[in-house]
Amino acid sequence: MANTYKFMDMVAKEALAELHEQAAFLKTVDRQYDSSFGKEGAKIGSTLRIRKPNEFTVRTGNQMVIQQIEEQTDTLTLSTLKGVDMEFNHVDMKLNTASTKEVSEFNSRYIRPAILKLVSTIEAEGIRYATKNTADIVGTPGTAINSISVPQLMSARLDQHTAPMDERYTQIDSVSNATLITGLASLMNPQKDISRQYIKGSIGEMADSNFIKNNRIWTMQNSADVLGEINAGTLTSGITALTVDGFSAAPAEGMVFTVEGIYDIHPETKDAYPHLKQFVVTAGATTTNLTFSPAMIFDPANPRQNCSGTPADNNDITFVGAANSNYLQPLMYHRDAFQFVTTNLQLVDDADKCAVATEEGFSIRVWRQSDIYNNRAVIRLDVIYGFGALRKEWAVRGIGQANA
Repeated sequence: MANTYKFMDMVAKEALAELHEQAAFLKTVDRQYDSSFGKEGAKIGSTLRIRKPNEFTVRTGNQMVIQQIEEQTDTLTLSTLKGVDMEFNHVDMKLNTASTKEVSEFNSRYIRPAILKLVSTIEAEGIRYATKNTADIVGTPGTAINSISVPQLMSARLDQHTAPMDERYTQIDSVSNATLITGLASLMNPQKDISRQYIKGSIGEMADSNFIKNNRIWTMQNSADVLGEINAGTLTSGITALTVDGFSAAPAEGMVFTVEGIYDIHPETKDAYPHLKQFVVTAGATTTNLTFSPAMIFDPANPRQNCSGTPADNNDITFVGAANSNYLQPLMYHRDAFQFVTTNLQLVDDADKCAVATEEGFSIRVWRQSDIYNNRAVIRLDVIYGFGALRKEWAVRGIGQANA
């Protein structure tokens, strides 16, 4: 039995190492909240409330203007349990568990392919979640990202939203990466950087961001209608929905739009930028009711004001991109824009052997159980996790050519 325990521990550690190695997106986001879940013995549905930073307005003159502190919170939820399951007959499982070589071969044949599939699924879900929570987008729809201008504009947008300069990352698909590398060939870059780009096909660091190839990039699918108007309704500061003249098709979740006369602002000085404020469509939008994020806060007295101007009846609503078009969305972000949380799953007492491995915010459980009726053993790999977007203003999408 001691060898069985050792075997399962080795498998769990190998699975965790593979999970961490293959996680191109997950290991670049904030995972500081994992220990909070662990202390609570978290399970699916467990939540953690995180306080948002307080914001204040600045007084001019001698007389005090006392502000009420209204703390706001966001919620992180452990919402998903995913895993991979496999079965073996006991002849297949009969290996020398004291042999590092045999355990390594077992992991290469079975555990590594299972983890690759599991990581790919979770990564795609995480990138989809992050991108659909990101309202800002730069670039020219229909024009390939083939120069440094779009990455520089993406970086500038993060600057405008006061994102820290360190730990910025960009997830980019291989085709966009190749197109961009070709476009960078004529720039005055250090020779070693040009060499790396062409030999390894990797951009590396550019525009204050570390570029990472990832073919799980989410595609924004525009609906059949990308133009509309406000149709009266509630137009007070703080709204997250607009009544609109009927679209011919409901806007899809993740589409980005602007509203005539509503401008983005500096988050601290509240001075207006020359570009319109962008909003992203959230779940539940219909042909007459446009739900969105972030909230449209235009009241200057509100310290959380995020835009200037006042929405009015018949103001134009314009979506980014053409109708019925699909756009891959490279994503630039600061580490703290998004959160990935996991926790240790329960060790099961009556299992043949159950092991949990945890490192750097990643946790995986490997659980083996015997089936005496069929002379077989079953193994399951489990990860419980959730995503958050606590500082989504510190992220921006890029847009280029439409997909076929």
